[in-house]
Amino acid sequence: MVVFAALTSFGGLVALLAGAYGLRQTRRISAAGEAVTALVKPPPQGADRPLLQFETLDGRVMELPSPVPPNKRRPLTAGTEVRLAYDPADPRDTVVIGSERVRLDQIFIAAGAALVVLGAVLALTLG
Repeated sequence: MVVFAALTSFGGLVALLAGAYGLRQTRRISAAGEAVTALVKPPPQGADRPLLQFETLDGRVMELPSPVPPNKRRPLTAGTEVRLAYDPADPRDTVVIGSERVRLDQIFIAAGAALVVLGAVLALTLG
């Protein structure tokens, strides 16, 4: 049972760190990234996320899968434009402005913290 407690804590720690990293990246790119307009292109065959094409400030044309899936609020229809922010050091790191997935990252952090606590309680009561 102690192994189960350790695995629960480890899984929770992984989720907590993933959420914290995602939240940090989103906030960093939103605050310090370069904002541009991107053209929404159809998704490649077999993919569910459309491509976003934009030009960096140094003139490179980037075409990347959208970091967020289309939804009712923002369908990301081919031919439309969206605002996004990208990391100038690595333009592949993007955030669609207005569609940040902050809530998902916060859920990962909360669930991870809960699993770490649960694992610790299990370890203390069983060990």
